[in-house]
Amino acid sequence: MMWAVFAFLSAVFAALTSILAKVGIEGVNSNLATAVRTVVVLAMAWGMVFITNTQDGIMDISKKSWIFLILSGLATGASWLCYYKALQIGEASKVVPIDKLSVVITLILAVIFLHENMNTKSILGSLLITAGTLCMVL
Repeated sequence: MMWAVFAFLSAVFAALTSILAKVGIEGVNSNLATAVRTVVVLAMAWGMVFITNTQDGIMDISKKSWIFLILSGLATGASWLCYYKALQIGEASKVVPIDKLSVVITLILAVIFLHENMNTKSILGSLLITAGTLCMVL
């Protein structure tokens, strides 16, 4: 059940990220703001690696894992660049709900690429998230 605690904390920190970024990006180029954020995230991530003494595991990462972790990092970077630009020129109350459509997109991609099953609850939830997003944005 700890996964649910961490997932909830992730949502709380994501919400704080949006609000703090909207305030912090005022008068700052969105690409520069993304770069500053990235340096902070990088320092935090490597800090955790050294605090937990797991840095030796870098040699055990397979070639396949390296490729997909690098691709994931590129996708994260592209997402952050787009997100900060959207926050800079749009209202947080409209940008954030659209960004959260990633939940629906992730479910669809999980079915296509990971061959995960969608059940009735997942489909209904996806439709409700999409409808809710449209209600908030329009």
